[in-house]
Amino acid sequence: MPKQKASPEMAAQIEDLKTKVTNATTVEASAKALIDGFSQKLNDAVQQALANGATQDELKPLFDLSAGLDAATTDLQNSITANT
Repeated sequence: MPKQKASPEMAAQIEDLKTKVTNATTVEASAKALIDGFSQKLNDAVQQALANGATQDELKPLFDLSAGLDAATTDLQNSITANT
């Protein structure tokens, strides 16, 4: 059976879908890069503070923030996986 050519409407819908997939992929990659970058900077700052004499108790709010960020990253990754 010969291959049928998509109608102009179908072609437009396919192009729209391709654009949406590209945009979603770009947003996901940007969010991951932002979260990873912030997380690394936070961890670097904590390590520097510890090296300069800060205590674990003094830095507890930052440890809590880091744990929350890790949880949010996991949630984002799970959402992305569930929707792909």
